[in-house]
Amino acid sequence: MFRIQTKNKISPLGLDLFPKDKYEIADDFPNPDAILVRSADLNNMEIPSSLQAIARAGAGYNNIPVQRCSESGIAVFNTPGANANAVKELTLAALLLSSRDIVGGINWTSSVADKDNVADLVEKEKSKFTGPELRGKTLGVVGLGAIGVMVANDAIALGMNVAGYDPYISVEAAWHLSSDVVRADTLESLLSKSDYISLHLPLSDATKNLLNAEKFKIMKKDARVLNFARNALVNDRDITEALTVGNLGAYVTDFPTPELLKCKKVICIPHLGASTPEAEDNCAVMAVKQLMNYLEFGTVRNSVNFPRCRLEQRFQYRLLVVNRNIPNMVGQITTNLASANINIEDLINHHCDDYGFNIIDTSQPIPEAVIDQIRKVSGIIRVQVIGK
Repeated sequence: MFRIQTKNKISPLGLDLFPKDKYEIADDFPNPDAILVRSADLNNMEIPSSLQAIARAGAGYNNIPVQRCSESGIAVFNTPGANANAVKELTLAALLLSSRDIVGGINWTSSVADKDNVADLVEKEKSKFTGPELRGKTLGVVGLGAIGVMVANDAIALGMNVAGYDPYISVEAAWHLSSDVVRADTLESLLSKSDYISLHLPLSDATKNLLNAEKFKIMKKDARVLNFARNALVNDRDITEALTVGNLGAYVTDFPTPELLKCKKVICIPHLGASTPEAEDNCAVMAVKQLMNYLEFGTVRNSVNFPRCRLEQRFQYRLLVVNRNIPNMVGQITTNLASANINIEDLINHHCDDYGFNIIDTSQPIPEAVIDQIRKVSGIIRVQVIGK
């Protein structure tokens, strides 16, 4: 029986996928096999030795101690693309909010609610809230993953010109990207030509403060910036200064901070990117399926620390080995099996950065003594057996 610990409220659409005869689900277990989480911060959590995997029902994983998990042989999964449509729709709304002073107009109409001559006031004051149309303007999309591709394609449908920048675009994403999206060779060239810039990339040491005072000098005077990816991609101090002196037109983000909230040209939305029932359902379903496939078959997909790895699900005995990515690891594992006269029926080995993952199928049970020998090999992090 697998024990699944939930750290947040998870959509029943996902939890109901767990067969009740094979899985126990609770918000507290002394020795869970896996954890399902959304926003709960696990960085200071003591990792139980029983833990095999953590699945984040969402794309970001800053709330998970990925490095510690890797060193303990624990797979960490996320759900890229599951909330893409929800974030895309909010981004499209932000395009309009940044362009036409809709928020300012709404706030003004609320302020005259007690006036008798509202119609006359509207005609007199409406010119204060004018703004340009999107059609014919250029949108620069930085980051062409699942969300960025959807934003780019829908902006094309709105009649915008779209430029995209992503030096690491995947083949799968490229297949879905409209041929009308122009490729920008550099970030700087995209920023200099865009009327609107939308960010859709992860936060890392390389992308922190990606948009700063230096970059704002490159942009058009009235450029609008949209950020529904990660707060630290944009330097708060630099963008509020650029907005205050009139070098930028607007900034729309769903990462409010005290500094941003004080700036009139910033539209702060609470963190609503994935706050739709459909997105929560999609993320839960995807996370649960990934956990089940890993716990039952060793299949790795959408892991942020392990390589993608899969063998046919039909097997008698299956050995899963997590190791450091150093020479002769596979040879040492197979030598230990051969010494015990255990025949290998199938094997796959993939690596990702510092770690390797192996799935090895045998027709014979693997004695505990052999498993212990493999565990003692220098560079082996975790060994476990699934199957009969």
